Amino acid sequence: MRLYLVQHGEACAKEMDPERPLSDQGKKDIDRLASFLQQGSIQVQRVIHSGKLRAQQTAKLLAAAIAPHVELEISDLINPNDSPTVFLPQCEHMDMDSLIVGHLPFMAKLVSQLVIKDEDRAVVAFQPGAIVCLESDQGIWRINWMFRPELFR
Repeated sequence: MRLYLVQHGEACAKEMDPERPLSDQGKKDIDRLASFLQQGSIQVQRVIHSGKLRAQQTAKLLAAAIAPHVELEISDLINPNDSPTVFLPQCEHMDMDSLIVGHLPFMAKLVSQLVIKDEDRAVVAFQPGAIVCLESDQGIWRINWMFRPELFR
């Protein structure tokens, strides 16, 4: 089983729009990521996002490419400052490839908690539009690969 963990694309500044939708660059980066994932024949059966506009927009763009018939789910457990230990049981019980779109610092802490069981030690350097693919083998999570948006520009 694989988890594809994505930090939402670059968002507009809060001063420009308090809802913080994706910026034009953020949309371009996520479109490129979606194309890359689609070309790699990656498909997921579940798509979860935080409900914040920038995460929702990111999830919709990616789902159109790799999960076209999957209904997007909102989780109130993956907001920026939430503890990954609360969301951890959901990860451990997932039985299908899933895409999770969220925010920092939560996403980085979730990767650290899954891989090294210590959310306070960073093992990946997320940035807006970055994706980390984790793979579980008998309950042990490993980083399979990671891409950052500058690789697609």
